[in-house]
Amino acid sequence: MKRYAVAFTGPSNSGKTTLIEKIARELIPAYRIAIIKNDPKDKAIFDKEGKDSYKFSQTGAEVAVVSPTRTTYFSHRSKSLDEMVEMFGEFDYLLVEGLKTLPLPRIAIFRNAIDESYLDCSEAIAIDDTIDPTRYDIPTTTDILPLNDTLAVIEWIKQHAKEI
Repeated sequence: MKRYAVAFTGPSNSGKTTLIEKIARELIPAYRIAIIKNDPKDKAIFDKEGKDSYKFSQTGAEVAVVSPTRTTYFSHRSKSLDEMVEMFGEFDYLLVEGLKTLPLPRIAIFRNAIDESYLDCSEAIAIDDTIDPTRYDIPTTTDILPLNDTLAVIEWIKQHAKEI
């Protein structure tokens, strides 16, 4: 089974989550998709206070909530990419939001302005019409993708995603 991974990075509110959601929705009819989202500020809320799963996760234990339609896993330990891949089991494409240190092909997402600090860790950038790329020192090896053309971004992913 071949599995591929690609990562997305960019400043807050640049559209990373929206793009990943569009890509996943487009790919899901033909492929099995897994998504990892980094939460560097530890702000994500996974359950409502007072619910059993919240109470269990607050103990510090590793917790899985299983239902007929899904499994949710709560962990208080950071996981390596290999551990996360193993947890997902079978998938065709893994889409990772954030985690700049992972050795994956990376698309940086920008609106209104390009933060050039992201260019060193990205093989491609996805921008919209609010950005004039000629105003920036973008390496010639960096591909420029149209942020609002999901199919073009998917084509780049199919050509550049890393087999894992």
